[in-house]
Amino acid sequence: MKNTERRDREMPYISDEEVFEEQKRARRLTQAMNTADSSDFEKINGIVKELLGKSEGAVINPPFYCDYGTHIEMGKNFFANYNCTILDVAKVVIGDNCMFAPNVSIYTAGHPLHPEIRSTLYEYGVGVTIGDNVWIGGNVVICPGVHIGSNTVIGAGSVVTRDIPDWVVAAGNPCKVIRRITDEDRKYYFRGREFDDEAWEDVQRRMAGK
Repeated sequence: MKNTERRDREMPYISDEEVFEEQKRARRLTQAMNTADSSDFEKINGIVKELLGKSEGAVINPPFYCDYGTHIEMGKNFFANYNCTILDVAKVVIGDNCMFAPNVSIYTAGHPLHPEIRSTLYEYGVGVTIGDNVWIGGNVVICPGVHIGSNTVIGAGSVVTRDIPDWVVAAGNPCKVIRRITDEDRKYYFRGREFDDEAWEDVQRRMAGK
């Protein structure tokens, strides 16, 4: 079995010439994206669309890094702030309306734990999935095999090593659930700060228009 086939089946594989050849496309496109005029939104968005396996209006602020791009699927209205890294050796599937703060990293790639086995150059990729309406805070690392549920917030600086359920705030290293998100959270934009009347009226209009 070819190493590209082993990789795509989440089996141990070695990065041979065929693997590296597949990575060249992503390197060319990310270099073009990261060196483009940062105010040329049309050009950057065009590269994003070409780079990714699937996206529906994704907006990514350069710099951005990935291994293949073709293994990344993003739903509607995705936004990633500066310096996002996605090592998409395996599939990365992200739902609708997800937002990444700066310096978010998703790693599907890994290496065997035992040093002698690791020295044989075998590696692996295990997929990551993120549900709808998820907000990932700055400097978060998401490790191989993790599933993050819909409507969840991951606090800044977290290292996500295990699955996180729907409708929670989770944070820490390792990342753990802190509390549920409830209807009581609707009226606040930051901790104890409530929306003012003008903004709240606009929120209601926007929600009604969905």
